[in-house]
Amino acid sequence: MELNAEQQFIDIQNNLATVKQRIIDACKIAGRDPASVRLLPVTKTVPAERLRIAYAAGCHEMGENKIQEAREKSEVLSDLNIKWAVIGHLQTNKAKYLARFANEFHALDSLKVAEELDKRLQNEGRAIDVYVQVNSSGEASKFGLAPEDVRDFVQQLPNYSSLRIKGLMTLAIFSSDHERVRECFVKMREIQAMLRQEAPAGLSFDELSMGMSGDYELAVAEGATVVRVGQAIFGKRPLPDSHYWPGMG
Repeated sequence: MELNAEQQFIDIQNNLATVKQRIIDACKIAGRDPASVRLLPVTKTVPAERLRIAYAAGCHEMGENKIQEAREKSEVLSDLNIKWAVIGHLQTNKAKYLARFANEFHALDSLKVAEELDKRLQNEGRAIDVYVQVNSSGEASKFGLAPEDVRDFVQQLPNYSSLRIKGLMTLAIFSSDHERVRECFVKMREIQAMLRQEAPAGLSFDELSMGMSGDYELAVAEGATVVRVGQAIFGKRPLPDSHYWPGMG
């Protein structure tokens, strides 16, 4: 039986509070300031009417994987002051849609996409925050740059003035072996340290977007500044991620 709006509001509010407390606890263990970690609620497959309830419960930023789903929700919920982040792979021909409404893009791994997105943003008179996606697990099913290709890729990014480069993003390996997951996050921290020394002037790599519902505490321990949490806030999806996004696990 579907919960009424009031019960959904209470559930989302309680789940948010739990996730935020776990972030605070993870920061304390790691000796970090909890204010240095931002929670990005991931709203993929969550209906727009439920997101209206989530907004009332405190979710004012929302991350979507699919540009079409994000676009539709941003239009339906345009009366709310939501900051939209597109966190999934973007095809070049969809850049024009992202340029119109998104505040952030967490999955840049192609200069063709960078060029097209920059052009579309300039047409819109906008600039957005961008994270470079790295395939830290080396899985063939995942998007993102190979770690060894990041340095050369980043050298080209000053050419795209509407892309405000803020940091790096990754999806860790989906595994119950915490050490294998942690290795992905450690690798990101190492790449971040390298880029802070070697990246062109004007690009910032202070942000690390990494960690999801199953591993965000590990990510916080290794330096995440943005954690992307969906199911721990909104509950399990009707089907596993692999049904909606092949290769996600």
